[in-house]
Amino acid sequence: MEVPLTIADHLRRASLVYGDRVGIIDEADQPASSLGEITYRRFEELASGLAAGLDDLGLPLGARVGIVSHNSARVLVHLFGTSAFGRVAVPINFRLSRDEVDYIVQHCGAEALIIDPELESTLGDIPVNHRFIADEESDSLYKVGVEPQPWEPSEGATATINYTSGTTARPKGVEMTHRNLWINAATFGWHTGVNDRDVYLHTLPMFHCNGWGMPYAMTGMGAQHIVLRKVDGAEILRRVEQHGVTIMCGAPAVVAAVLDAAAEWDGPIPGRDRVRIVVAGAPPPTRTIERVETELGWEFIQIYGLTETAPLLTINRGRAEWDELTPADRAVKLSRQGNPALGVTMATDPAGEVLARGNIILKSYWDNPDATAAALADDWFHTGDGGFIDDENYVNLQDRKKDVIISGGENVSSIEVEDCIFNHDAIAEVAVIGVPDEKWGETVKALVVLAPGATASEQDIIDHCREKIAHYKCPTSVEFRDELARTATGKLQKFKLRAPYWKDQERGIN
Repeated sequence: MEVPLTIADHLRRASLVYGDRVGIIDEADQPASSLGEITYRRFEELASGLAAGLDDLGLPLGARVGIVSHNSARVLVHLFGTSAFGRVAVPINFRLSRDEVDYIVQHCGAEALIIDPELESTLGDIPVNHRFIADEESDSLYKVGVEPQPWEPSEGATATINYTSGTTARPKGVEMTHRNLWINAATFGWHTGVNDRDVYLHTLPMFHCNGWGMPYAMTGMGAQHIVLRKVDGAEILRRVEQHGVTIMCGAPAVVAAVLDAAAEWDGPIPGRDRVRIVVAGAPPPTRTIERVETELGWEFIQIYGLTETAPLLTINRGRAEWDELTPADRAVKLSRQGNPALGVTMATDPAGEVLARGNIILKSYWDNPDATAAALADDWFHTGDGGFIDDENYVNLQDRKKDVIISGGENVSSIEVEDCIFNHDAIAEVAVIGVPDEKWGETVKALVVLAPGATASEQDIIDHCREKIAHYKCPTSVEFRDELARTATGKLQKFKLRAPYWKDQERGIN
């Protein structure tokens, strides 16, 4: 017997086995009305009701339905109320500019869009057939008690489209199938020990790789979701104390925020010997890893993956063989990206690019066959990251072959930022690079050559970018040059431009 794997399985089981359990505690402090405490049975009713409401709008199965929102229970309802009933969820980064969100909506052909109330003034005029503000207006979609139209489950069907900045000026839509998401949730949950006693704090944006798949893993196992709208170190510690949080995920910037808050915390640090924090986005310094153990008393787990891989490719978690090591020596071991997750094969090509195979690799880039073919060439997924696999079969990242910067866990296309800066009248040449930053891992730096006779200040160029692209993509510093290093054919030599800023670093990523 073969039964299709779909994400409907996770919510169905949660409602069946844990129906009376409070499955979600929504963020109380948000511009929309909080949904409060939601049992798993009610969660399934709302998701099913959303599907019925989309039926009522006339949206066919397979239709794309976008949501652009900070973390909220409504985003969780959206992820299941679309995909689990045969439509496609398109969770969109709420930090993007209006033009960037508009591009995504038009590119994927979204038929409906739900917008966080805080973003209404910026995004409320985006053209789409059906637009709702995430509050009582979007809640009117929930036709609870109405049976949605039947969907014949297919594990090869696209469940979500997640947009990534990648290496081009326009984002690419990553098609994730139900099989991709199901297997990622299973292996991620298995490797991190997810169980029905867990309490999960949503410190990671739910739009980001569908919250790395944890919404599915936690729901399927009946764990409790604690929704956190915005990351704040002290608030994370308060939620850990208040709700008995046991697990969370985030970029190194989240770890830094918690460590900073812990230094000012009055009394014992909440969650000692109980919390495990899963970190990805960029390898944090070994000293930071050590501080998680010694100052917080939390377990540090590092993973590596991409939007295109659902995301789990490798995991590095403390092993019994390391128990007698000092915290500093354990931190060195944990600084590697990890061994392949169950069902994943890792390799490197002769140039040092990290390659992957597995059931979690994307189906395709939406409406972009050339990019799909390049990413999946030779029956491997090409990550664009440079590194090596050591004698213990741990992946170690050393550099990025893709022209991308990871700042605070978010991908920034240097090409996109360069294109934006070039639109400033004073600019003759520009190169955008990532430079080390203690808080964000990397930050965006622009190296510019002014046009003859033109003038512009550092702040002029930063302000120009902030008007056109998401703020996290904008340069935090601008350096003026007489010329930029190029090859004989005129190509920018980014490695030479980056080198002075990275000479004191052990590797070319941070």
